[in-house]
Amino acid sequence: MSLLNYWFILSISALLAGGLNAAPPESRTPVIVELFTSEGCSSCPPADQLLAHLAKTQPVAEAEIIVLGEHVDYWNQLGWKDRFAAHTFTERQQDYAPALGVEDVYTPQMVVNGQAEFNGADAQRAIREIRHAANAPHSSVSLLLKDPSDLALTVSNFPAGTKNVEILLAITEDNLASDVRKGENAGRRLTHTGVVRSWVSVARFDARKSPDFTSDLPLRLLDDWNRQNLHAVVLVADRGSRRIIGAAKLKL
Repeated sequence: MSLLNYWFILSISALLAGGLNAAPPESRTPVIVELFTSEGCSSCPPADQLLAHLAKTQPVAEAEIIVLGEHVDYWNQLGWKDRFAAHTFTERQQDYAPALGVEDVYTPQMVVNGQAEFNGADAQRAIREIRHAANAPHSSVSLLLKDPSDLALTVSNFPAGTKNVEILLAITEDNLASDVRKGENAGRRLTHTGVVRSWVSVARFDARKSPDFTSDLPLRLLDDWNRQNLHAVVLVADRGSRRIIGAAKLKL
């Protein structure tokens, strides 16, 4: 570990520890933290480390922090091809840009509940935005594992004024690592948490006509994913504002 990384981890740990305040899981509001990142970007490893610390330490008392590592593909032509990258995440980041007032996409970019964006290594801003998101109106989301290949989803209590809703399902994997041989991070071993392996739109509907949503969701898992490290994450998004109004996470 380099001296720079050592001091980064110490400073982040101190900051996050300062915000720790134990609370029962059922009293916490799920908050989605997305990180647009790339193994080809030398500025991204500190943001990846912050994402891992947020997931591990859960430093905001009122929030259940659910992290999504979304590896974009526009760095793939610049020396190193990120094996976790997909154009789907580049498109999602580009779709966020006008809603968030961003002219050009960049890495590392962190987005909290679809409403606030900032440099992905900014721990103080992350804590502030997560706390703000946790106190916003939100839906109730229940996600259960019916059997090894099927999930049961229920969404209810949409916030007042909610109209067009989209429900998304992500499969994430923890404890991943790459030995980067080329590009800006050549010679480094990079570790990742919450890497999005699969991303699908489950449903779109008018919440004014459907006050509750219930559905079975089939699981499609690839053999080279380690099931011990997998989670299913459901996001309920307001299509107008792009705000995440509900979420749930389930270990697979």
